[in-house]
Amino acid sequence: MNMPYELTVSRVVQETPEAVSIWFDVPETQWEVFAYDPGQFLTLRIPGVGDEKYVARCYSLSSSPHAEDELAVTVKRTAGGYGSNWLCDNIAVGATVTVLPPSGHFTPKDLDADMALFAAGSGITPIMSIVKSALLEGGGHLVLFYANQDAESVIFGEDLRYLAKQFPERLTLIEWLESERGLPDRRVVSELCGDYRNRMYFVCGPASFMDLVVDVAHKAGVQHRNVHREIFQSLRSDPFDVENNVKESMTKEQARLVVFLDGERTELEWPKDLSLVEVLLNEGFSPPYSCREGGCGACVCKVMDGDIEMRVNDVLDEDDIEEGDRLACQSVPITDNVTVTFD
Repeated sequence: MNMPYELTVSRVVQETPEAVSIWFDVPETQWEVFAYDPGQFLTLRIPGVGDEKYVARCYSLSSSPHAEDELAVTVKRTAGGYGSNWLCDNIAVGATVTVLPPSGHFTPKDLDADMALFAAGSGITPIMSIVKSALLEGGGHLVLFYANQDAESVIFGEDLRYLAKQFPERLTLIEWLESERGLPDRRVVSELCGDYRNRMYFVCGPASFMDLVVDVAHKAGVQHRNVHREIFQSLRSDPFDVENNVKESMTKEQARLVVFLDGERTELEWPKDLSLVEVLLNEGFSPPYSCREGGCGACVCKVMDGDIEMRVNDVLDEDDIEEGDRLACQSVPITDNVTVTFD
């Protein structure tokens, strides 16, 4: 089960006037729990206001499992964003924060692959984790296009320039400031995608930026399965409420489920009114999930046989669904036999 843990803040680094990196100590006994892949995220519990005692927010890890022995998330203040403003104003060294283990699928399967990475603003956070990991542990070539409003808002600017000098044959860094050159347009992105169409793509930033890059990449001939974009939605429920993680079925209608999880094949009866995550939790398994609202993508699985439908989907696009991807926290069976894999 996706149990919460408490971590202690070891450092708070002011990256820009509006962004901080929050570093956490991980006890040696919990490193197995907090082992993570570059590009994943943490879910943090933050004090709420009014009737809400707590709120939950997801923030990408900017640290690298191949470069640091602490965990770090980087948070940029957003207008009207309760969680980001609270953290930027209140978090301090020595604070204890309740978190869920790392999760998410915005991560390269092969660190040796050549990659094209596109980041805008705080979208650099998971990209930074991927860049550090690929340079230190992999052998491919990386091109990083990084857009910001102005020089003052660039997160990790010095670190990225240092990496570009340290790995001149493997990292091409393209910095873009809107204050000097305007918003990056279709022509600029098209030139890059045309030169690097045979790479793995990782895209993170404002929705309009990601839409532009993904659309241009597809038109340039980049295969859909090679394009990865990171999307978060504000969480409406409390993923830390462990007591409500298990749900009881109210129907006798069942599907036959074959599921591949953590390298194991298992057959189960799947009540048709429970989500895939719910039925796996009920049976004592530990499927990947975080928000359980269809908003973070941590629970993505692939349908291999039969079919399932999603009650809510704020993450997957039509091409993802066509290729068999589903959000397990929102999926119920619509055929009597279903085979899915998380591996």
